[in-house]
Amino acid sequence: MAKRLLTICEKENITVNKLCTLSGVGHTTIQDIMTGKTKNITLRTLHRLAVGLNMTVADLLDFPEMKETIFEDE
Repeated sequence: MAKRLLTICEKENITVNKLCTLSGVGHTTIQDIMTGKTKNITLRTLHRLAVGLNMTVADLLDFPEMKETIFEDE
């Protein structure tokens, strides 16, 4: 997810601060996602990020690494 957000932000010329403003997600939360510290992002946060980036959650999650990820049962 970190790579996906970084790619989108670079493409759209959006800084972390701007993403915070657009999405309403806190700076620390976004920073933790982008550095990989946060691994389990809530649906609410994904939704807020997607809306801030003017896309759907499905669009936000539509990238090769996500499609190739194998989720293990806990």
